[in-house]
Amino acid sequence: MQQNYTPKELESAAQQHWEKRQAFKAGETSDKPKYYCLSMFPYPSGKLHMGHVRNYTIGDVLARYHRMKGFNVMQPMGWDAFGLPAENAAMANNVPPAAWTYANIDYMRKQLQSLGLAVDWSREVTTCTPEYYRWEQWLFTRLFEKGLIYKKTSTVNWDPVDHTVLANEQVIDGRGWRSGALVEKREIPMYFFRITQYADELLTDLDQLGGWPEQVKTMQRNWIGKSYGCDIEFPYDTTSIGKTGTLKVYTTRPDTLMGATYVAVAAEHPLATQAAADNEKLAEFIAECKRGGTAEADMATMEKKGLHTGLFVTHPLTGDKLPVWVANYVLMGYGEGAVMAVPAHDERDFEFAQKYKLTIRQSIAVKDQTFSDSAWQEWYGDKEHGFCVNSGKYDGLAFQQAFDAIAGDLAAKNLGEKKVQFRLRDWGISRQRYWGCPIPIIHCATCGDVPVPDDQLPVVLPENVTITGAGSPLAKMPEFYECACPKCGGKAKRETDTMDTFVESSWYYARYASPDCKTGLVDERARYWLPVDQYIGGIEHAILHLLYARFFNKLMRDVGVFGDKAKESGKFNEPFTNLLTQGMVIAPTFYRELEGGKKQWINPADVDVETDAKGRPLGAKLRADGKEVIIGGTEKMSKSKNNGVDPQAIIDQYGADTARVFMMFASPPEQSLEWSDSGVEGGFRFLKRVWKAAQEHLEQGALAAYSGGELSTAAKALRLQLHQTIQKIDDDYGRRKTFNTAIAAIMELLNALAKFDEQTPAARAVAQEVLEAMTLLISPIAPHISQAIWSELRPGSDLLDQAFPRVDAAALVQDEIELVIQVNGKLRGNLRVAKDTDKATLEQLALTHEAVQKLLAGGTAKKVIVVPGRLINVVI
Repeated sequence: MQQNYTPKELESAAQQHWEKRQAFKAGETSDKPKYYCLSMFPYPSGKLHMGHVRNYTIGDVLARYHRMKGFNVMQPMGWDAFGLPAENAAMANNVPPAAWTYANIDYMRKQLQSLGLAVDWSREVTTCTPEYYRWEQWLFTRLFEKGLIYKKTSTVNWDPVDHTVLANEQVIDGRGWRSGALVEKREIPMYFFRITQYADELLTDLDQLGGWPEQVKTMQRNWIGKSYGCDIEFPYDTTSIGKTGTLKVYTTRPDTLMGATYVAVAAEHPLATQAAADNEKLAEFIAECKRGGTAEADMATMEKKGLHTGLFVTHPLTGDKLPVWVANYVLMGYGEGAVMAVPAHDERDFEFAQKYKLTIRQSIAVKDQTFSDSAWQEWYGDKEHGFCVNSGKYDGLAFQQAFDAIAGDLAAKNLGEKKVQFRLRDWGISRQRYWGCPIPIIHCATCGDVPVPDDQLPVVLPENVTITGAGSPLAKMPEFYECACPKCGGKAKRETDTMDTFVESSWYYARYASPDCKTGLVDERARYWLPVDQYIGGIEHAILHLLYARFFNKLMRDVGVFGDKAKESGKFNEPFTNLLTQGMVIAPTFYRELEGGKKQWINPADVDVETDAKGRPLGAKLRADGKEVIIGGTEKMSKSKNNGVDPQAIIDQYGADTARVFMMFASPPEQSLEWSDSGVEGGFRFLKRVWKAAQEHLEQGALAAYSGGELSTAAKALRLQLHQTIQKIDDDYGRRKTFNTAIAAIMELLNALAKFDEQTPAARAVAQEVLEAMTLLISPIAPHISQAIWSELRPGSDLLDQAFPRVDAAALVQDEIELVIQVNGKLRGNLRVAKDTDKATLEQLALTHEAVQKLLAGGTAKKVIVVPGRLINVVI
């Protein structure tokens, strides 16, 4: 065995060996139980970042561990390849998005392979290829025919310069992020997935997901947002509005109805449009509202603004006239685009009423609390402890009593009814962008919207195009959109919108099971592999991606993708049985202030930090010029803060195993990981010690591992520690998924081996046993060095064929045990005794212990407490 650990050569050799053996190619004919391990696939941005390294190492550890435990493992990889960044890069580099994307995939694939992942690359999928999105289009046509996809007009953020729809995140201070133009709200036709039809099932099936973090399930429950409330209709005041009718609102607090003092409508509401027809000031305000964002989150943080329309509605129970206001915090896309305002018991309404000096009327009280309309108090919104006041016949009623009574009275007047509602809204998937999956619809003046027939799929996205940023090029390409109607043969126009890129990532996990299937979205292999046994990804995907994937799984089940009996089997209700959400990788930030309040962010690798004796930073200087830089906070690694570390540089300098060991050792998977150069160096030193331990042992020749016979006390103790370590790490990898504690246990075992210096044949056999087991135990995390060491320890056998080490129960039987000695609960020493020592002897041994005698100082103990197998506490 060579003397020095040289990661570059041995990692290359290990990867070539795995490739030659096709070691990780998964099949469906095994009689072993299946284990489908999947990490969320990456967007091909150009280079891996440390978040990728962490994500894929976690998945790889679990995949390799389960292979050793006797499972038939599949771990695939692919590319979430559509998206706006490719269009931006195309404009910046004057290259088609497809060329940019494919080049990035080629580079990032090599980076992933250099990490030594146990991936079945024969299953690789790329979402921007026609072979992939053909089946997405096929599914779209089926769902459209079933009414699960429909078209309606929707309010969007429109950039009048770039001629495109902007996401809410792309609207900055009311302007387009790229063009700087004032953003408009526009009504445009869009296609929607009817996800609300599955709202109840998406909610109730969360209870089946015992392997998901409670935090994620709670986030999804809140997003789906099932609520019990009332539809309430406020009759129009015909004098001011000029016609009969009602304004409908939905509320979860009908018990507060007697405190309603105004109603508010969205800028797009018909009553707002009517009032603005002869009110220039109101028309200007409505235009301003339409330039704002369309997200609910924006509504919560923005300044609340409004104008009275001059219109009124009638309170359905009291007959009072209530003013109708247009307010910027009401969204047309939610409910009826109108809300009843109860300022005394809703913080947003309270803020609005104070600003515009509107009536604030208390209708709920809480015992021993005094109401004041001068400042909001938390109890004002308390429905659990509140009861009605100033509410006529409803006075004194608790929440549910008032809810039922008021709902009943409204129903009797045909002005309201109880209703279950969901916060979840149907999913609009139309995007006025180029680099996405074309929507397979043809518009015919005679036949309407016609799905593209199967024999004309896929609708191929032209790849050699020029991106200018001014709208989608598809809308300017007659060769793309001019076509014949599949029904009547007349002239027609192909849809030029593309799908939301969340669609591709909502079903890719199923395609991995049968990536080469040409006859359907999946084939019978999907029925073998699905559902995914372990899914790994960032907590930031807790809501949208995971919710959409769950929704798509149910859609595919219901249209027969998984077979005719998929629904009744229950196997395909959910896509991911277990979910692990890894934390972020964070690092320090450094910057210099520039003119205009801007900051120049400086990479940590270019900075020297001065610290005090305790390692706390005192100051920092840029290495290039020796001048000071400002130390910022420790934040998520990102391009914007320039605090990322290139994984390739770490791999080139220390090897992939070091990167993997650091990522797994620095913190538990669910917690944030703080980057540390010294931590990386520590991981490298650890692997060198592992190598050295094997090399020094093998200098005297390999031999069979211990299999029985007389051992010294020290050899027995080492075997005890070995098999306790195997037991612990099996649990760490399998149940707990705490890889940091697994590495710590291996480090402790390595320390024990280093202190073991017996050289008898039996002792060397124990050392061989320890080294073999230690190599297997570390192999899921550091597979390359393990592959190399194993080939030296066991010439002629392959690490890939080895099972996870088994615990020798006999080794765990102890003749002696070590007990902790405490005095008044404080540690004072240790005592090694025969395992079967009786209680009276233990008490006497503790009392005669040197440390105890010193503290007794000739006195006597009050009592002695013996905790069997653990400790003896002397109370004095």
